[in-house]
Amino acid sequence: MNFGTIGAGTIAQALARHLVTAGHRVVLSNSRGPSSLDEVVSNLGTLASAGTVAQAAEADMVFLTVRWPDIPSALADLPPWGGRILVDATNQFARTDPVEIVDLGDQTGSEWVAALAPGARVIKAFNTLHAKYIAPDPRHSAGRQVLFYAGDDAASKVTFRELTDSIGFAPVDIGALRDGGRLMQVGGGPLSALHALRQD
Repeated sequence: MNFGTIGAGTIAQALARHLVTAGHRVVLSNSRGPSSLDEVVSNLGTLASAGTVAQAAEADMVFLTVRWPDIPSALADLPPWGGRILVDATNQFARTDPVEIVDLGDQTGSEWVAALAPGARVIKAFNTLHAKYIAPDPRHSAGRQVLFYAGDDAASKVTFRELTDSIGFAPVDIGALRDGGRLMQVGGGPLSALHALRQD
């Protein structure tokens, strides 16, 4: 299985490091083009490479980590998803200083993202964790870092659970994009910014 990132900031790099450490290949991408990521991929090692957004989106599992206002352009004009997995790690911050949250009405953030990526099997994950909890080894002496996730496709959720478990997280399935997504939604979801460890 191969992986890609749309966005190459702190969270994307943290996820890429976990993946390459586990022996997986990762293609990172951003809006500035592959040449802007030379230092990043060099630091990550030989299993990491830089590509265009379209190249990263060809992976079996793709992590979306761009800022909320950049999502439409990041997902525009990509080849058909064809059932590949898109992990939505975003939150609907219109801006962060001062904080302004986009009102989606009855829709969850990942339902909105899914509409922009027809054919993708969307999983919501990593958005409840601050980067400082994603980057370190998720295995701690007191337990493993809990990772909440939601999605509508059962098979893709199994794949995601097995992957994240293998790299050290303690994945917890909280349901479909609508109900589970509401629990994780910034601006009121009870699981937003909740950091917990699970004792195995």
